[in-house]
Amino acid sequence: MKTVTVIGAGLAGCEAAYQLAKRGVEVELVEMRPERKTPAHETGNFAELVCSNSLRGNHLNQAVGVLKAEMRLLDSLIMQAAEHAKVPAGSALAVDRAMFSSFIEEKLTAMPNVKIIRRVQSEIPKTPAIIATGPLTDGELLETLEKRFGEALHFYDAAAPIIRADSINYDVCYKKSRYDKGTADYINCPMDKETYLKFHDALINAKCTNIKDFEMNVFEGCMPVETMASRGVDTLLFGPLKPVGLTPDNGEKPHAVVQLRQDDIRGSMLNMVGFQTHLTFPEQKRIIRMIPGLENAVILRYGVMHRNSYIKAPNHLNATYALKEDPFLAIAGQLSGVEGYVESAASGLVAAIMLAHNLSNNPIKPFPLETVIGAQADYIAHADANHFQPMNANFGLLPALEKRVPKKFRKEKYAERALDALKVYIEEVKP
Repeated sequence: MKTVTVIGAGLAGCEAAYQLAKRGVEVELVEMRPERKTPAHETGNFAELVCSNSLRGNHLNQAVGVLKAEMRLLDSLIMQAAEHAKVPAGSALAVDRAMFSSFIEEKLTAMPNVKIIRRVQSEIPKTPAIIATGPLTDGELLETLEKRFGEALHFYDAAAPIIRADSINYDVCYKKSRYDKGTADYINCPMDKETYLKFHDALINAKCTNIKDFEMNVFEGCMPVETMASRGVDTLLFGPLKPVGLTPDNGEKPHAVVQLRQDDIRGSMLNMVGFQTHLTFPEQKRIIRMIPGLENAVILRYGVMHRNSYIKAPNHLNATYALKEDPFLAIAGQLSGVEGYVESAASGLVAAIMLAHNLSNNPIKPFPLETVIGAQADYIAHADANHFQPMNANFGLLPALEKRVPKKFRKEKYAERALDALKVYIEEVKP
């Protein structure tokens, strides 16, 4: 069997390398970091996450929670790492980022048929290969991809600041999860109306960093907080500063609440929930310290903004993430047009399984549309190419339920049907 080249050791590339190797395929995993860094990454570690809660909700009433359950059934390396490195986060799946990366890198390094190569890749590799270089694909390779597939599309993404936990005022802030759902893993910074209005005014008038391309598509799920605030004085109250269900024990309902979430296993770092931003660093410091309880906040990492690139997948990819004209070359991860870390890992998993079977002259049918992992791949292949946008996992991608179900039970039925369909697929197809 030929050696498969996997370009990129992000979540998609690492998942792909693992799935190929466990099926006996020889793998060369190529990663440019730390030789060359990206605008968002801080290290050369495998599967580096930009924020701790990148894996989002863990409950089956969310499509991304169902996707995680499906990936566990398929022995996902990323889900193994998440379980190993998880930190308290209520009903969400948050991880210690360093522990998460180390687990993945150690696992792949220990696999005898995985060869790790640190170099900058500027050309599309000879097949068989999986390109999983992510939304921050390096310029030379991106130019090569543009020549092959036409102009790469792009949107802008943003990451939230991280605060040192011992620098906040716990006399003002309080622990609570919304409506006391799950454990009280979030730290809440309450604002009265007057404080909120001053904060809002400062936020919408703050200085932003100079972005070279202002004609940009900002992905709604990562909308910078200052952009959100500019849409109206109450917009943040229905978004990251929503106070509903967060009344403290003294019974005084806040007008707005800023939430902080544990970012590492020791609890020494806190991520500002929903505070993706491209304000200048001095402005971030000034405005963050306007938040009650954060007057003396020590900012360990400022928010950053960066460009994300992806191809117009419906014109080029099948529901296996392989090229329509070449079943031995696949594009996985956010470069393929999926959005989110979990979705990226899932695309790498699917691409690797399908490629391994093609290499064995035993091609298999795509994953069922009733599953989130299959519906996501189908969307990539069959969406309207003229209006194609990155898409998070959501129940709207799945076929409608066969029978009419009351709304309050609908998500539960989608989840049940998805997992049943995947179990049948695994039993029949043996992916």
